[in-house]
Amino acid sequence: MPCRISTVTATGWNWGSSSHTLTSSGQGRGCGTWRKWTILPAPTVTSGAALGICWASHSSPLATLELIPPNLQIPFPNPGKCSHGGHFDQSSSQPPRGGINKDSTSPGFSPHHMLHLQAANLALLASIQAFSLLRSRLGDRGFSRLLDITPASSLSFVLDTTGSMGEEINAAKIQARHIVEQRRGGPMEPTHYVLVPFHDPGFGPVFTTSDPDSFWQQLNEIHALGGGDEPEMCLSALELALQHTPPLSDIFVFTDASPKDAFLTNRVESLTQERRCRVTFLLTEDPSRVQGRPRREVLSPLRFEPYEAVALASGGEVIFTKDQYIQDVAAIVGDSVADLVTLPLEPPVVVPERPLVFSVDGLLQRVTVRIHGEVSSFWIRNPAGVSQGQEEGEGPLGHTRRFGQFWMVRMNDPLQTGTWEIQVTAKGTPRVRVQAQTSLDFLFHFGIPMEDGPHPGLYPLTQPVAGLQTQLLVEVTGLGSRGNPGDPLPHFSHVVLRGVPHGAELGRVPLEPMGPRERGLLAASLPPTLLSTAGPFSLELIGQDGVGQGLHRVAPQPCAVVPVLLELSGPPGFLAPGTEAPLSLRIASFSGPQDLDLRTSVNPSFALTSNLSRVRLEQNESAWGCLWLKVPDTATSDSVVMVTVTAMDREASTVPPTHTFLRLLVRGPTPQDQLPAPVHSTDPVLTTTSPAFHLSTLVTPGRAGGGLVGNPWWGTVGAVLLLLGLASW
Repeated sequence: MPCRISTVTATGWNWGSSSHTLTSSGQGRGCGTWRKWTILPAPTVTSGAALGICWASHSSPLATLELIPPNLQIPFPNPGKCSHGGHFDQSSSQPPRGGINKDSTSPGFSPHHMLHLQAANLALLASIQAFSLLRSRLGDRGFSRLLDITPASSLSFVLDTTGSMGEEINAAKIQARHIVEQRRGGPMEPTHYVLVPFHDPGFGPVFTTSDPDSFWQQLNEIHALGGGDEPEMCLSALELALQHTPPLSDIFVFTDASPKDAFLTNRVESLTQERRCRVTFLLTEDPSRVQGRPRREVLSPLRFEPYEAVALASGGEVIFTKDQYIQDVAAIVGDSVADLVTLPLEPPVVVPERPLVFSVDGLLQRVTVRIHGEVSSFWIRNPAGVSQGQEEGEGPLGHTRRFGQFWMVRMNDPLQTGTWEIQVTAKGTPRVRVQAQTSLDFLFHFGIPMEDGPHPGLYPLTQPVAGLQTQLLVEVTGLGSRGNPGDPLPHFSHVVLRGVPHGAELGRVPLEPMGPRERGLLAASLPPTLLSTAGPFSLELIGQDGVGQGLHRVAPQPCAVVPVLLELSGPPGFLAPGTEAPLSLRIASFSGPQDLDLRTSVNPSFALTSNLSRVRLEQNESAWGCLWLKVPDTATSDSVVMVTVTAMDREASTVPPTHTFLRLLVRGPTPQDQLPAPVHSTDPVLTTTSPAFHLSTLVTPGRAGGGLVGNPWWGTVGAVLLLLGLASW
């Protein structure tokens, strides 16, 4: 399973022979944040800035550095100090003229462009030296957690605690204990634990820790008490868990009730995609059952559809089981999320009288087939024509286990490469999922070409925006994986885009390598036809291994084109209790007229006001608004505040809303973090026509958080450079 990486790249760092200590501060693992690093004593800077990072050197015994987003305006230097240089440096024409800028090979951007490669290599070597020293001082585990490069992420549970949930809570406890003990001390040991209980009418509080023993103790204190009727506040609890769960994590929801807060479905879907978290629901309520727990109202047979929608959007699943099977099913699902990928099926859903097809390559191991539903029979066939049916126990291809309506077949290694088939006969629409263990996978990012500003590149987006030309960046992980050590590196040629859930092919996009193949960075321009597509779509990466055999990987989550661009930015510091923080909002349309209602919410329930509740935009128009967040005196230090803005089309009810999220951190005030008193504006909101997309107006950085598009693009590239340098680890 790929991991998200936060990193810094040093430039000419002379460590000397004295002892150094490095600490960091900032807002956790969220996107769009600055992270401040403190070094004791101050290092000596021997070369200029590189890769969008600015170093500060002081005569005091304390030096700090901050990660600077790449298109901030270059400030005027102190008198007598060299300018940064380049077209966007207003001070480069004043004495001393010129500048030290060697950030690119373009003469238009960098006066010393001819020294770019030399400076970049020096920065890379200095980074390797710096991080090697850090690793030797901190050890492997401390070093991994500091830079957020551990393959493990989080273990998160959302638990229904009503009186009928005794078996489910016990299953969650057993599964949590199993995961903790199985992975303790290893590379897959979770670095973060989250627990959120819920019932009706309440949910929470959230419990977070990095200590597995504290997590186990807290989980062990939860018991099923009271309640017993449905529906429950499940989606509110899930939203709270998502706000506190690191990206690229798995979240388990245990319940036997439908959601009382189904109105949150779309918002939770968007939040799972923004966080790239996978949500698995384990329900002991059969959707066809009409007797059981008491209910206050007649329940719809479609009452579990919000869970299905969230699971689909997050790449997870909904599993219905019974009390006597919940522990076994939970154990199987829990074991499957550690380092496995989901293999694409053709077609992606079961069609009567038509087999499901999937491909096995030489880099896959521990393939498992899971079938869930009212199944009467099934068979699995390998490329050689050997078949195995639904009989439990050991078969010619693997071992089959059954728990009620849940089947699992663990295939025997080594697997025969090629095309495999699955045929399922069942009542209704059964679910089939094929997973395998592999180190070869990929991450993907969307961005917009950025041509103005001192550092050309891509401006990152969480999702493509309708009408806005968007680039796709693919980052392949585990390229060192080969069937034989002497084989050439795998390579990938294109991406297939498919509609979700039925799998209709929307197009094929060729990929171009960015830099050497061993970096694994590939880029493509999304076709304009896709940017006008309604509904979610999936990304499938197609290529070949070193000996010419096909490789096929699918992104764990679907994507969607959003109708408008929403940006929400916070103050340039942490929130302080007893203050009012100004927030800025920008809405832009690039695909045509938009008549939008805007809604705001904040969790926890702080006072939030806005001067913008409705806006009408023509094509290539933008509007700005202001929000004011009042932080009460009782706000807890180090607590997370989530602000959400939702844009809903007033005319097209079928168009899903667009959401943007901003995470802010409450911290006790310090002299450098005092917030200025906001000025409430009663002026009308300005609407401007912008035939070209000027990205310099979009960057709204802040240590306290970033909105929908807040992840600095150079962070990914710097991370890849770091990994190349530390490849011997």
